[in-house]
Amino acid sequence: MDAVAQGTRGPVTAGRRATIKDVAEAADVSRSTASRALTGRGYVAPAVRDRVRRAAQTLGYVPDAMARNLRQQVSRSIGVLVSDLRNSFYADLAAGVSQQSRRRGYAMMLADDNGSVEAELEAAETFVALRVAGVILTPLSVEVTEYLARHRIPVIEVDRQFAEGACDAVVVDNKSAAERVTAGLLAQGHRRVALLIDEMDWTTGRDRLVGYRSAFLAAGIPLDDQLVVRGGWDVGAAQGVARELLGSPDRPTAVFAANNVLAEGVWRAAQGLGLRIPEDLSLVSFDDAPWMTMVRPGVTAVAQDAVALGEAAVAQMLDRIQSPDSPVRTVMLSAAVAERGSTAPPATV
Repeated sequence: MDAVAQGTRGPVTAGRRATIKDVAEAADVSRSTASRALTGRGYVAPAVRDRVRRAAQTLGYVPDAMARNLRQQVSRSIGVLVSDLRNSFYADLAAGVSQQSRRRGYAMMLADDNGSVEAELEAAETFVALRVAGVILTPLSVEVTEYLARHRIPVIEVDRQFAEGACDAVVVDNKSAAERVTAGLLAQGHRRVALLIDEMDWTTGRDRLVGYRSAFLAAGIPLDDQLVVRGGWDVGAAQGVARELLGSPDRPTAVFAANNVLAEGVWRAAQGLGLRIPEDLSLVSFDDAPWMTMVRPGVTAVAQDAVALGEAAVAQMLDRIQSPDSPVRTVMLSAAVAERGSTAPPATV
């Protein structure tokens, strides 16, 4: 079956994408005129322009962005590589990048490495092959940044840094936020405040640990290093670790979970052990998540604005493209604390 542009001429075989040549023939103009009419670059009489656009719409014509980029030696696509789209933080981050990219006339190509360094490098290779203008990523290794740099592709590290001083970045002030929520628990009278953390080598974990320790130091309260506990990478692992921690005779009276996944594990463990929040256990989280407002009481959390992180990353990416030789820059955003009802003075105070 053939499709014919209404009011124009020229058949297009079903199953084949319409080309600029099809549009030009359907509108009875040259290919260069059709191109000017569709791109808006160069003069075309209004009546001709409308006829070309009507033909393109009727034929379902979509420009070949890859071919256009190759011709113009520019790209209007930004690669985005995040760790886990099932985690609301990364989903919101990608949403921020998408919104800002669209406003600035760029398209977003999104990939999820699922926490795998191998998958991260494979996605980077794909972005290089697709000739993206730059890559925004939440890195798992320094190798991915170095690989993209060798291909002269600008990179913005977001949330954490593996190439500090060598690559632009947009991060949250993890240390200050962690210090603030820990200090709040100490001010309520808690002395056994556990930190449940997934890692301490990345800048995120490192700085949250520094903030936690700084709060104890500032308050003049001794810190028991046994209360710094690795909680794993998923809710199930965190729940198991928290169950053991909270089931011990000298259990902590408060827990600072270093991210929303760990906080969910602690919350589930407390429920399983019959511990009441906040009467028996105070809980604060780094990273806010929708479930924290759906439970009673709600969970107090450091609320990173992941959408703003994504938007700031796009702005920095476009600055880098505009000024490739400018000094490397790290943008640090502050984070608010969403106070809810999951903390109270310990029962023994």
